[in-house]
Amino acid sequence: MERKMRRFKQQLPEEEIKVILYSGKYAVLAVEGDDSYPYAVPINYVFDGKAIYIHSAKQGHKVDSIRRNSKCSLCVVSKDKIVPEEFTSYFESVIVFGKAFIAEDTDEVVYALRLLSEKYSPGINPENEITKFLNAVCIIRIDIEAFSGKEAIELTRQRKQ
Repeated sequence: MERKMRRFKQQLPEEEIKVILYSGKYAVLAVEGDDSYPYAVPINYVFDGKAIYIHSAKQGHKVDSIRRNSKCSLCVVSKDKIVPEEFTSYFESVIVFGKAFIAEDTDEVVYALRLLSEKYSPGINPENEITKFLNAVCIIRIDIEAFSGKEAIELTRQRKQ
């Protein structure tokens, strides 16, 4: 799944897209929900350079949707400065397209939980929490098929100065 960006001058290079994916605090995951309605849900995530991992309860709308159709999209917004006097916002964002899978392998689940812990609870040993919740948590891995990043035209202009 790859579509050419209409405003290609605002397209971010791959290195900057990866920086945004590494550093983003949250994302919005979109899947095909019940009755084929789009279902978008905010999530915490971690990017390991190849895949995106999220944690979830083992049951619920998101998990049911992924089991039914693995195709998904994820949006991360890294900048969003409203500039009222210009009637715009200065933004940077990344869109990911991929397929989501429920991790079944315990080693992969522990790997993802450690990465999530490093990102959201840095400096705290997560091993007790991982052991405590290992059987209750669901880890979803998103295998990335395509991504793109875009910034506000004003930020593009600032770059060129």
